[in-house]
Amino acid sequence: MSEETSILGAIQQIAEEKGISAEAIISAIEAALAAAYRKDFGEKNQNIRVTFNPATGVADVFDVKIVVEDELVAAARAREEEEPQVAEYAKLRQPLSTVAAAGEEAGEEIERRFNPKTDVGLTEAKAIKSDAKVGDEIRTRLEVPSAYGRMAAQTAKQVIIQKLREAEHTNVYELLKGREHQIVTAVVQRRDNRAVYVDLGRGIGILPSEEQIAKERYTPGDRLKVYIVSVNATPKGPEIIVSRSHPEVVRQIFTMEIPEIANGLIAIRGISREAGSRSKIAVEALDPNVDPIGSCVGQRGTRVQTIISELGGEKIDIIEYSPDPVRYITNALSPAKVLMIETDEAARVAVATVAEDQLSLAIGKGGQNVRLAAKLTGWKIDIRSESGDLQPIIDDESLADAVEDDGEGDEAEKISSE
Repeated sequence: MSEETSILGAIQQIAEEKGISAEAIISAIEAALAAAYRKDFGEKNQNIRVTFNPATGVADVFDVKIVVEDELVAAARAREEEEPQVAEYAKLRQPLSTVAAAGEEAGEEIERRFNPKTDVGLTEAKAIKSDAKVGDEIRTRLEVPSAYGRMAAQTAKQVIIQKLREAEHTNVYELLKGREHQIVTAVVQRRDNRAVYVDLGRGIGILPSEEQIAKERYTPGDRLKVYIVSVNATPKGPEIIVSRSHPEVVRQIFTMEIPEIANGLIAIRGISREAGSRSKIAVEALDPNVDPIGSCVGQRGTRVQTIISELGGEKIDIIEYSPDPVRYITNALSPAKVLMIETDEAARVAVATVAEDQLSLAIGKGGQNVRLAAKLTGWKIDIRSESGDLQPIIDDESLADAVEDDGEGDEAEKISSE
């Protein structure tokens, strides 16, 4: 295989592996070669550009200038002769943005100045190219010393690697930014202190401790679904924060597993979750011929059991949404049977009366059942026994971060549809 073929093949291979265009790689090589030439062989007022042909492996070096009016060149020379060096030094130290801002505020046009590195006068340009006109680009080919190849390779290597890394980071950021707030499949890669790093295919996601499920054990090689919380650009590459405990994990897994939800026949009206322990999800049929609970449970519970397995055994109560607060709260307290609901619409407070044998089931271990029902409905719910005793319920906020061990017994662990 010839050297030229190997160069072109290497570019194509990198483009496929890194998911970036061949043009971006060639641009990186040209920028690296230009930097190497500028460092070792370039002169002060040269604007070095390199064109690289991957098919032949040849690099051509040019000094590139833009043609400007001769008056700008003359004005620049006059300033050099007339203005004191101290004044010129002071002007050089003044930020260009400050000068531009001051000119804009005063309504003045910013004075154009000749830059010998990037500009060439019209008369001088015509000596190089007879038909040159203002605004044209003049390219003057420069000699390539024999030592350039060896020296350029050393300098260019790091620049090329950096350019490729930046291009790959940009590509990964744009790809995953488009999947922000979505569920993706990830593979556990490693643990670092309290964080878990997962492979998303084109990037590495961070699963912080607060986004993990307490009962889950993350072993390298495990496949799991995660929710992309945010994708942020950083100097070291995109920072991708993922979650297993976010309520959207439940919503999107239901959407993936239940065709009626994906097709818009059933709508999810609310989710309350204590990750790893229990969730309540309110669903409503938008088609009168569809049974929302039965569709989500599936034949013999196959659909909901798949979701429970995906969530690591987390219990799920599927309840039917109702615009009527009394009926909605009654459903939300499932699997407990509610005898009566008294509501205060203004304060959004409800008192549910249950039979004595349903009291512990309605409250749940550590208040979990009534707490999830309150989060789901948006009402403060108190539980009262049939004998009239009002049970003290721990304040919702004080328990928001507590995920209690589920041990309510077989009856409490059944999903509401059963």
